[in-house]
Amino acid sequence: MSNGNEGRNLHFIEEIVEEDIRTGKHGGRILTRFPPEPNGYLHIGHAKSICLNFGLAKKYNGKCNLRFDDTNPVTEDVEYVDSIKEDIRWLGFDWEDREFFASDYFQQLFDWAILLIKKGVAYVDDCSADEVSASRGTPTRPGKESPFRNRSVEENLDLFIRMSKGEFPDGTKVLRAKIDMASPNMHMRDPVMYRIKHAHHHRTGDKWCIYPMYDYAHGQCDFIENITHSVCTLEFEVHKPLYDWFLDNIIDDPGVNKSRTRQYEFARLNLNYTVMSKRMLLKLVKENYVNGWDDPRMPTISGLRRRGYTSGSIRDFADRVGVAKRENIIDIGLLEFCIREDLNKKAQRLMAVINPLKVVIENYPEGVTEELEAVNNPEDESMGTRKVPFSRVIYIEKDDFMEEPPKKFFRLSPGSEVRLRYAYFMKCTDVVKNGAGEITELRCTYDPESKGGKSPDGRKVKSTIHWVSAEHAIEAEVRLYDRLFVKENPYEAEEGKTFVDNLNPDSLKTVTGYIEPFAKGSKPLDKFQFERIGYFCLDPDSSGNKLIFNRTVTLKDSWAKITSKEC
Repeated sequence: MSNGNEGRNLHFIEEIVEEDIRTGKHGGRILTRFPPEPNGYLHIGHAKSICLNFGLAKKYNGKCNLRFDDTNPVTEDVEYVDSIKEDIRWLGFDWEDREFFASDYFQQLFDWAILLIKKGVAYVDDCSADEVSASRGTPTRPGKESPFRNRSVEENLDLFIRMSKGEFPDGTKVLRAKIDMASPNMHMRDPVMYRIKHAHHHRTGDKWCIYPMYDYAHGQCDFIENITHSVCTLEFEVHKPLYDWFLDNIIDDPGVNKSRTRQYEFARLNLNYTVMSKRMLLKLVKENYVNGWDDPRMPTISGLRRRGYTSGSIRDFADRVGVAKRENIIDIGLLEFCIREDLNKKAQRLMAVINPLKVVIENYPEGVTEELEAVNNPEDESMGTRKVPFSRVIYIEKDDFMEEPPKKFFRLSPGSEVRLRYAYFMKCTDVVKNGAGEITELRCTYDPESKGGKSPDGRKVKSTIHWVSAEHAIEAEVRLYDRLFVKENPYEAEEGKTFVDNLNPDSLKTVTGYIEPFAKGSKPLDKFQFERIGYFCLDPDSSGNKLIFNRTVTLKDSWAKITSKEC
């Protein structure tokens, strides 16, 4: 799989990997991993991490594991596990037989916790979660040691084993690492290793009632799997000393320590007009601000897929964004550019009218249908041509007609002439209105000698418009999706408000459109360019009786023009 990035400079993680290969670290072996929590659907930020971890493995003839960090049974679900696997496969990556779960290692993690207690560097704390949090202090003020910090090894072992047997209620005890309550790194101030949760786990059932925290489990899972490069986002940089501390205290083999996995951090993906907090995305779903995780307005991979994005466009986007050491915000216009670039080369062209105005061509014979030849994709001749029916009554876009046009309006108006795409020259002769003065119909004539849109006598027209034959058109529901938020930074909200107050009320408009009959044989997620309108795909909820098309993206970045005018 290639993103066309073979000629670019190495990013800093590739430089690290190449140096490790050169020096023989890990025996020249490369093994990465993608470790999602199965507590929600993956989003575009995860796609960047997937492309990085699987991409490194592919580039350097290594392997990449898929490991689910399933350490919190309260928030996890098999639905999320299945969706994550579907998304990774759709992006074009394969973990082969290397599918693992943190829960695979629960017994080993428990045994290592016992080891740390015996070494005197872990203890059972009876403080509540609020008390533990308050005792940690602040970045400028040292924490306060727990009154239970100096329990004996024997007492800690007894209490921890009893915790594992379910003798204590949730929230009454935790196991903490004994490190340094005065450390300038807050994560080193006796972090919690285990908490009590009497909850059914989607894989281990009711076997366990204590569950490891991410910071405790993560590094050990990497070690168990012999991961060579543990690549994560920048917010985990402050967790690295803890990652190393646990392994330093568990592994006492100098040879193993020398070549064990190391953590490397890169800047996470931040997109404007987008939120990528799982908590916020879950709120949008649970409180019905959107229609599920795969709503085409969501930044989830499943939402982007349903909207019509291709896996290639997302991989291209991840490559263009690059791998950096510093946080930055990426313009969502880059993501939209990538899908336009991809679909422009691949998408089947169709003519569709989504704001119809009826046109009667008075000098065209009644009851006659012509089949005109149309190009399927001008970027790819191998896609060939198709036949488009033409008849006396057609639909055009209302925006393509003005009764009293300004000086530089070159589309249809009374007495003016336009070219109908693939068809004929047409001139407006009359305008029909209803009692309210609204235009309901146009009367026009056509030039029979201009078939194919070619001028018979050298005269020129300045505009070509699209159309569909009213008799043959397919009626369809057309969903005009736009950006989900109106603010560039949706996280910023006025006092007393939240990010949901920044939702775009016009993020979805549904209209009835008319599409040429070629669309009849479409399959779910088939992609099209509606000429002069935008890129669309057939929604999976479509049926034989009802076609639903989702707008993927407009032909041009109209949003940039709108926002620049507002500024």
